[in-house]
Amino acid sequence: MMPYDMVLTPKGVRFMGQMYPCTVGRGGITSSKCEGDGATPRGVHRIVGMLYRPDRIKRPAPWALPIRPGDLWSDDPSDAGYNMMVRAPYPHSHEKLRRADPLYDLIILTDWNWPYAVRGRGSAIFLHQHRRPGFPTEGCVAFSRRDLHRIAPRIRLSTRLIVP
Repeated sequence: MMPYDMVLTPKGVRFMGQMYPCTVGRGGITSSKCEGDGATPRGVHRIVGMLYRPDRIKRPAPWALPIRPGDLWSDDPSDAGYNMMVRAPYPHSHEKLRRADPLYDLIILTDWNWPYAVRGRGSAIFLHQHRRPGFPTEGCVAFSRRDLHRIAPRIRLSTRLIVP
């Protein structure tokens, strides 16, 4: 293990000597992830990016990129842009990254099924803010706003999320 690794445990994510409570996908942890199963994939996932809402929060890290109006994430396995950031207007199934609620004010991107997506293997696994404590995600790992904002500036592009 590396010093900047994040390790999912039954009590939360262990990162840099701290434990951060979190929630995972409603489908639990799986070794055979597929689109729409709501599960968090087991494995070692590299952190590959960070996005933030500049109209709501300060840049959390020098390498974080702003989420602009019209930024979307494709979750349509039949589309060539599957599991990639795309722009509106976009005719295929997608998630809005610039949401009315604060869930995606700060998004940490993993390399799950990226950059060369296998169709149907599941789209993005983000680290983001939870809806409320204990409320499951669609497969992502979610934290309280306070904890997510503590974690983000400490993450490096060499950080890995380890899901045993």
